[in-house]
Amino acid sequence: MPANLPPQYYELEREFKSERDPREKLRLAQELLRMMPKHKGTDKLQADMKAKISKYRKELEGGSKSSGAKQAKSVDHVEKEGAGQIVLIGPPNSGKSSLLDSLTNAQPLVADYPYSTREPLPGMMTFETVQLQLVDTPPISDDLYENYMSNLVRNADLVLLVCDLSDENLLGHLEVVIRLLEEKRIILKAEFEDQPEDPRLMIKKTILCAHKTHDDESGERKQRLAERFPGFEMVETSIIDDESLEKLKRALFDGLSIIRVYTKHVGKEPELINPVILPIGGTVEDAAIDIHKDFGKKLKFAKIWGEGKFDGQRVNRDYELTDCDIIEFHI
Repeated sequence: MPANLPPQYYELEREFKSERDPREKLRLAQELLRMMPKHKGTDKLQADMKAKISKYRKELEGGSKSSGAKQAKSVDHVEKEGAGQIVLIGPPNSGKSSLLDSLTNAQPLVADYPYSTREPLPGMMTFETVQLQLVDTPPISDDLYENYMSNLVRNADLVLLVCDLSDENLLGHLEVVIRLLEEKRIILKAEFEDQPEDPRLMIKKTILCAHKTHDDESGERKQRLAERFPGFEMVETSIIDDESLEKLKRALFDGLSIIRVYTKHVGKEPELINPVILPIGGTVEDAAIDIHKDFGKKLKFAKIWGEGKFDGQRVNRDYELTDCDIIEFHI
């Protein structure tokens, strides 16, 4: 049976064969596997590619434990924690590390010289009753693009593009960031979009952080930024302005397109902690399954409290929830 591989496969295969960086080679191998039609004609091809992927992963991990090889620290993947992962990217000295320092419990190296961040550093940010994970990353410039950056951006739930309003060449430096990401087939967009027909491309929803806003007294650079990125949400921030940081927290939560749902026991008051996190459009059944899949199967109905609802309103399992709803499950 013929493999019937798409034309893009052969183009990507040429890149894969010429690539020397093991992290990028692993990413390309994973894309090739995703691109393969799944039928008997590609069984051997799939098996060969899966073996290569396994090989590259072991190389990046520093070999198996049984071999006694030293385990290498993986910097191209940060395990997700909290309600969502947001990766901070930007040119040198844009202020990413100072934001991480101000918003989370992490302790990045904050310096007034470029390239002080050499590896990704996660920190947990509290927004009301949830924790969001922010990941600081090395700067992106013509002089530096860490190959592992592509995987970090691809795996994140949301991108925060940090823009330095004190930089006279603000747009020029941002164009470098955009260009280098596009060369890795990562496209920054204002909203979530369906993935394009070309499986090599990755669309990432992005929010603009217009940082060091007090250094742009005339507002000229903010205006240029808005004109260059029409439709993108832009949040002005300063580490000496707590209100601006709170606005950024809200924008990041909203940007994840998720809702918080709280649960209560029958006859008891709700504890507004540890909410169930669902995508916008999530239902009563989704919330029940999130707690336990068997719980979802046994669910008969639920009662709900929330803004614009009758207190204790009885709803079915397909009822669509909104942020901060309170549910009482009945099984």
